[in-house]
Amino acid sequence: MTRLLPLTRSLAAALMLTLVAAAPAPALAADALSIGLIPAEDSQAMIESSRQVLDQLRDQMGMPVKPFVATDYNGVIEALRAKKLDVAYLGPFSYVLASSMANVEAFAVAVTKKTGQSAYKSVIIARKDSGITKPADLKGRNFAFVDPTSASGHLFPKAGLMRTGIDPDTFFGRVIFSGSHDASILAVANKKVDAAAVADRILASAIAKGQVKSEDIQVVWSSDPIPESPMVWRKDLDPARKAKLQQALANVKDLPWGDQGVLNGFQPTNDAAYDVVRDTAKVLKLDLRSMK
Repeated sequence: MTRLLPLTRSLAAALMLTLVAAAPAPALAADALSIGLIPAEDSQAMIESSRQVLDQLRDQMGMPVKPFVATDYNGVIEALRAKKLDVAYLGPFSYVLASSMANVEAFAVAVTKKTGQSAYKSVIIARKDSGITKPADLKGRNFAFVDPTSASGHLFPKAGLMRTGIDPDTFFGRVIFSGSHDASILAVANKKVDAAAVADRILASAIAKGQVKSEDIQVVWSSDPIPESPMVWRKDLDPARKAKLQQALANVKDLPWGDQGVLNGFQPTNDAAYDVVRDTAKVLKLDLRSMK
């Protein structure tokens, strides 16, 4: 049997790289908003994919908006901690990590036209002809996670199985990390694995695109809602700037925002919304303090 990668080591490798390789964070200016972006792709591509949103923020706030993309999540977190950034866009888990390291808090979350929601779920799927209808039926079956650091493709489903008394390290037959949600969905559809954990919104998109047929796939487990990636600001940011920024984000509509799709604005959120991520880390016995 192929055992799972050690989670703590994988997360540390992905999230806690040093800033040595990161581009220097911009110096703050009183008449500019400095915003950090999660490093989903190379810096220039990341900035360009966010350009329309950044330009609208500039126009509504009446000040330059200076984007900064580090080479890893920790680069953005360190820039926030050093007060080199006013705000940043972080993933759910990287925000929880940031909140344990820096004086920051989540304040807004995107709502997309595609879902009309600010949260999504992790689901475990199987083919309807597999005989799998509940998590217990997965015993000895071949299973696909997405990536060790994926919230919906690994962290939440692993914790969910553990809550039911299942040890994912020994329960399955062969376990793989597919590398993407789409790859996991297709692996199930094409009988390469018996089941997989994926994000519900990506499953819905695959069905809408005709990549898989809804009548062939069934959900055998679903997580509680996972909060979307938040916008985060330093707690000591000027209150007037905070108010102006929150209003500007609420007005951002009909523009693309990375892999979230077309935006229907940002709605307010808060730190407590991410307690579900902290609770999941506890189930997995991840010590956030040790990852600083």
